[in-house]
Amino acid sequence: MMARSAEATFNQTAPLFRTPAPPISEYHPPARVHPNFENRSMVNYSPSEIVRRRSAAWSGLIVETVEIMRHNPFEYRFRAPCHLLIAAELAERHDGETFVEGLPRSSLRNFTGKLTFVPAGRDFRGSQKPRTLNRTTYFYIDPRGPLADPVLRFGEIEFRPRLFFCDHDLWQTALKLKSQVENPGAMLRQYAEALGTLLTHELVRINGDAALRETVTRGGLASWQRKQVAAYIEEHVADDIPLGTLAELARLSPWHFSRSFKQSFGVPPHKYHACRRIERAKQLLANRELSITAIAFEVGFSETSTFTAAFHRLTGQSPSNYRRNLD
Repeated sequence: MMARSAEATFNQTAPLFRTPAPPISEYHPPARVHPNFENRSMVNYSPSEIVRRRSAAWSGLIVETVEIMRHNPFEYRFRAPCHLLIAAELAERHDGETFVEGLPRSSLRNFTGKLTFVPAGRDFRGSQKPRTLNRTTYFYIDPRGPLADPVLRFGEIEFRPRLFFCDHDLWQTALKLKSQVENPGAMLRQYAEALGTLLTHELVRINGDAALRETVTRGGLASWQRKQVAAYIEEHVADDIPLGTLAELARLSPWHFSRSFKQSFGVPPHKYHACRRIERAKQLLANRELSITAIAFEVGFSETSTFTAAFHRLTGQSPSNYRRNLD
């Protein structure tokens, strides 16, 4: 995702709850904050009084630990032009759901030890009736921050969202950064910033194979996968599109792709493609100057008889009858 101007975007960020998160200045004093990374929205909790928060900040990175103090139901929400990495050290709920824009909702009840990544500008929200007094660490990462290695072009990467995943190396880096918040007397700015740089490298690494390791969920394809696959089919509606080509676009195996596609669109990929061909043919039939044979070729059929049979199978009438009925 191309990062937007920090000032332009953050000025559009409105409070997410009536009781906003405390400003940065009310947290533990940060070591150093990048000028373009001040006064950004944090994850908001409602009611806010059930949480205890501690944080530390470096150039382009804020690390915040949050502890739930009561077993009361609560809601949380976040949306800002910075990336958000979430490490759930202890997290169990009787009920509730979590939503990250671009992914299916999850009602997973025990996500202790799981990570979640919310790219800049995406919506993150949820609700819980907690089973445990949850402990969570949030990492707010400036896409254009000085900690990112310039070679990575970190601010130009289109990151994909990920919900409740595991990655050993990323988890270990997150824990080391968390320790810098819990032991402020032992803070070494250079060490913390080095860990922040490492964190950006880890995020780039997992983004490269996120979809390949993604398991199929009840919600089918992610939003970005649906849009990309549907757009490709529209652009190549007259072509024979191999299943492997579509699966590669979604970065899934052909088997997982077929299963997820049907869950998302309600029909298998080949039937969806066939339906889009006939829908395109219907549009062309409104043009009386085009012959049935020309339309058949236009939408990818080599023979008029094959086109007529496919059209009748999906619409219940021949192309000629459909055109006459347009009158």
